[in-house]
Amino acid sequence: MDAEIKSELQRRANVHASLGDPVRLRIVDSLQITDASPTELGAMLNVPSNLFAHHVQALVNAGVVSRHHSEGDGRRTYLHLEQDTLESLGTASPMVVPRRVLFVCTGNSARSHLAAALWRQVSSVPAASAGTHPAAQINPGTLDAAARHDLDVPIVEPRHVDDVLDPEDLVVTVCDRAHETPKGPGELHWSIPDPVTKGPEAFDAVYVELEHRVKTLASRFS
Repeated sequence: MDAEIKSELQRRANVHASLGDPVRLRIVDSLQITDASPTELGAMLNVPSNLFAHHVQALVNAGVVSRHHSEGDGRRTYLHLEQDTLESLGTASPMVVPRRVLFVCTGNSARSHLAAALWRQVSSVPAASAGTHPAAQINPGTLDAAARHDLDVPIVEPRHVDDVLDPEDLVVTVCDRAHETPKGPGELHWSIPDPVTKGPEAFDAVYVELEHRVKTLASRFS
């Protein structure tokens, strides 16, 4: 057998083996819509910490899950589902349709605006954006990235989350610092790197990541 084919078969076998446990499937289902720290996810799934760590490591070893440090509290680690590894798998169970989706970042100047604009392209559920520490204006790099991708981003003044949040909102934080300032129960988190000060390539990378995550979440609503 050709070595390259054999290697790919082994990789696929390792992925399937890593998913051969109900706890690991629950971890994967959860991470399809939200990044989470091991502590957050272990508590959410009610799995003892030592057992949870074992299952996470098995998924990491198979390339299904990755870890990275928070841009906010650097002592915190987030788990992230590697969607490319699982693209052949079906989607998880549908979610209840929210009244509105509220995307939150720190300054409400980049990631949250891009996420809300992308959401409006794929879903009839209303979307809004806000920040925990609003900037004076939308970052010019955000508007440039939107123009490059033909995305309609309204030019509005950044708003504080306390002035926007409704109890019935589904809150999706799109930066680590915003997530580490809790807004309420049921919050989803996407650990997206901050593109500000990093140039057009960083904004384009954020656009691509948000586009994928937005489509994945939108597909989950029944």
